[in-house]
Amino acid sequence: MSAIKTSSSAVNIKAIQAFSDNYIWAITNSSTAALIDPGDAKVCIEFLEKNQLNLSAILITHHHADHTGGIKELIAYCQQKQQTITVYGPAHENIPYCDVKLTENDKVKLTELNANFRVIDLPGHTAGHIAYFANDNNIPVLFCGDTLFSGGCGRLFEGSAEQMLSSLTKLANLPENTQVYCAHEYTQANLTFALTVDPNNQALINYSHKVNELRANELSTIPSSIGVEKQVNPFLRCHETSLNASAKQFDATISESEQDTFTVIRRWKDQF
Repeated sequence: MSAIKTSSSAVNIKAIQAFSDNYIWAITNSSTAALIDPGDAKVCIEFLEKNQLNLSAILITHHHADHTGGIKELIAYCQQKQQTITVYGPAHENIPYCDVKLTENDKVKLTELNANFRVIDLPGHTAGHIAYFANDNNIPVLFCGDTLFSGGCGRLFEGSAEQMLSSLTKLANLPENTQVYCAHEYTQANLTFALTVDPNNQALINYSHKVNELRANELSTIPSSIGVEKQVNPFLRCHETSLNASAKQFDATISESEQDTFTVIRRWKDQF
């Protein structure tokens, strides 16, 4: 568990596990919760009931069903309890029951939780994917859905490689102590691939040992941090000559550009 430190209280971030490997993130204080990407209403309602929390907001990063599938039932749950709820989501995607449509640099103020987020546009995984970034405190926090994973990045279902590299570059430019809350426990599999394309990276080797130990004990590898990801994540290291050399093993025709390196490594990962 991590916490967003604010001037008057500590807002906790807790993981609700869903499906086989999803994380639904709950931002909570002693009485209120907001949920990020609640694909499964059942596990969210169990969490709310167990902790006696009122649900005030839902924040959506993109339209895929494993991120949006619980919205309708959660709204009905709140209506039954006569609780007011607001659903936030990307303006350029069809999000069910979305009250507030968001684009780059919009602000989300969760007053009851004393938490404020800035919206970052991140096309690539989907056309209108967004993230929520809080930097009101000593520990910045990022909820990035399926754009940046620990050791990896999302598949290109709707956007281009150019868009995804641009989106990841935005995230790499955030403060290095930013805590990265992605939506899936993909780290171990991602690092297997990362070690294939970046085998001499000692930081990656060390991180892989740490992750293997965590998973052996059935512990989460999330959150990561921007600083860690810049050291270990091949998709944030495509400017490195060693990554370009690896990419050329997969496609010898590419140039030495960061964009070509990223495009080939993403294609390689798709076939891995």
